[in-house]
Amino acid sequence: MSADAHGSSSPIPFLHVIEHALHSGHDGAGVHLMARPIIIGFVVALVLFLFISPEQTMRNFNFALFLAPLWMPFILVRYAFLRWVQANKAANLAKQKYILLELRLPRDTMKTPLAMEAVFSNLHQAPGESTWYKRLFLGAVRPWWSFELVSIGGQVKFYVWTREGFRRLIESAFYAQYPGMEIIETEDYSRLVDPTDHHWSMFGAEFTHPSGRPDAYPIKTYVDFGLDRVAKPEEQIDPLAQVLESCGSIGPGEQMWVQFVIRVSKKEKFGGAKDWKDVGREEIEKIRTESQIQSEYVDKATGEVKKVAGFPSPTEGQKDRIKAIERNISKLAFDVGIRSIYAAPKDNFQGSMITSQLGMFKPFNSETYNSLGPASRLSTRFSDWPWEDPGGHHKHHEEHLAVEMYRRRAFFHDPYEGLWNIMSTEELATLYHIPSGTVTTPTMPRIQSSTSEAPFNLPT
Repeated sequence: MSADAHGSSSPIPFLHVIEHALHSGHDGAGVHLMARPIIIGFVVALVLFLFISPEQTMRNFNFALFLAPLWMPFILVRYAFLRWVQANKAANLAKQKYILLELRLPRDTMKTPLAMEAVFSNLHQAPGESTWYKRLFLGAVRPWWSFELVSIGGQVKFYVWTREGFRRLIESAFYAQYPGMEIIETEDYSRLVDPTDHHWSMFGAEFTHPSGRPDAYPIKTYVDFGLDRVAKPEEQIDPLAQVLESCGSIGPGEQMWVQFVIRVSKKEKFGGAKDWKDVGREEIEKIRTESQIQSEYVDKATGEVKKVAGFPSPTEGQKDRIKAIERNISKLAFDVGIRSIYAAPKDNFQGSMITSQLGMFKPFNSETYNSLGPASRLSTRFSDWPWEDPGGHHKHHEEHLAVEMYRRRAFFHDPYEGLWNIMSTEELATLYHIPSGTVTTPTMPRIQSSTSEAPFNLPT
């Protein structure tokens, strides 16, 4: 069976064939088949059938109308209930107050990304969804956070977007691992400019696993780079340094926004039937099955040739994959939506930065395990075919959507649900961590001295 955007199986026969054809038409020919032409085509087919065989058409309508007391209440009640639940969620979210915190980096920290993994582990909390009554009737949803890496005119900064009620939790988690850090509330940079203005150009993208491998396969993490231990500065290889240098290389007027929207992972991606640990165990069992040696023998009693599966005998590569999956699913998991926007006034816009934007996560990619690449969403939906969007209206709509959803930090609920990944705290800490003092990006400011309260026992 095919899988939809969130991994659930579809019961519709041959749907995977249709999906493959639509995907090929989009990527290979710039053909976007939207819902509107499908609906119009269905209505046209009904009208044509009415002219071709009016009697049979009326019989079909009469039969459907006769059975309406059976199917119509089910449809109306079901969708009315779903809309009511959505309205409760919207009302509950509207009551929340959100703030943006700027992380001012310490100058001489030598902490490894393991410290950031501890921060994410401390945020692995999902209050509010403990009962079905809270979820359905009170509209409660578990909190989500947005960890952001931003370059404005080449100056790189780190931010955290959170509910105001979780500010103390955020601050205590960071101060525990980075005592020299400063955390201040600041104005939302994404609302100071409008990248969709006609004087500006922009490019928005979202990132997911392009390999199609299950989320249980990890990307290349800081452990693979040897950053799980403190080493000499000249021996450290931090893949985040390349991302920071790329962001820091933009010129005046240009802006690069990157956000990691996270929440505690549950079972939504798999339709509530299983979680990513179950998927990881299934993948391990699949590898073990592939490694079994099949032997044949002839049954002396019947003369039939029978096959017998021996014990698993995995290759070194299969052992490495099993080990990587086991290590990954042993960690706490988050749903992670990744979105980026590059924008600048038309005179300052550099088309080459789009390539840099789309390839910013290549240092974390692994051909053996998993990778991150642009999804077919937002600006990346369009491949510059002359016929796919002649007036540019669809692309402009996608740009408005990208900016609006970035500002809302929306990824998991209406009005927008993106293609999120499930990642362990180890993977997340690899993609977003406080770089050590060995990363000397000149446009990334660090505080020159730490501040603290006066000792309590000073004489007065």
